[in-house]
Amino acid sequence: MLAKEEFQRYLKQILLDDIGLYGQNKLKEAKVAVIGAGGLGCPVLQYLCAAGIGHLGIIDFDVVEESNLHRQILYGQTDIGLKKVQAAYKRLSEQNPNTIFDIHDCVVTEDNAWQLLKDYDFVVDGCDNFATRYAVNDACVSLGKPLVYGSILGYMGQLAGFNIGGSKNLRNLFPEPPNPEDVPSCSENGVLGTVPGIVGTIMAQMTIDMVLGRFEFRDQFILLNTRTLERTVLHIT
Repeated sequence: MLAKEEFQRYLKQILLDDIGLYGQNKLKEAKVAVIGAGGLGCPVLQYLCAAGIGHLGIIDFDVVEESNLHRQILYGQTDIGLKKVQAAYKRLSEQNPNTIFDIHDCVVTEDNAWQLLKDYDFVVDGCDNFATRYAVNDACVSLGKPLVYGSILGYMGQLAGFNIGGSKNLRNLFPEPPNPEDVPSCSENGVLGTVPGIVGTIMAQMTIDMVLGRFEFRDQFILLNTRTLERTVLHIT
């Protein structure tokens, strides 16, 4: 049940007919793991925390660098050199003291993904490497966990909701990971700071929709051009 302070905090959401007190309590009861506290993970974490997700897992191994600050807006100049999980926890716990946080300072691999994710209801993948993406996908399939997937490059974003009620997963679309040397990266090709903000915010919305039982995006792979806002939807068969 919501405390009086929580009711006041989330009042504008509670007023929405399709959320109400019932939906807000579902958000409070949800446990969501967010993999990657970088460009995508920052807006995902901020909006899920602000929306009242009751339990958030922050999973990242990296430290804050100056080149992160134009897009990873959880962090400031004084956070440079700190572990992202610690800096993110400090900022988010100030944003919403009602949220419970788990800190996982590690790389997600095939060996630890199952153990890391088993206690969460939903998983959000905002990482930036294919080994982790496939380890997370396979663990979610094994555990029956819904997965929100996002990635960015330049002005482009990719989004999907996988394994929702047994729906398609990453391997149905891309059976095997590509050779990392054949795939461009943001570190080599650049990214505008607003792009992960746009894509990460949509990922947060998709996660909230999943928590509330709205699955309109299942079996869809969305390509988004953030400059033109042109959206292409591929239906996964």
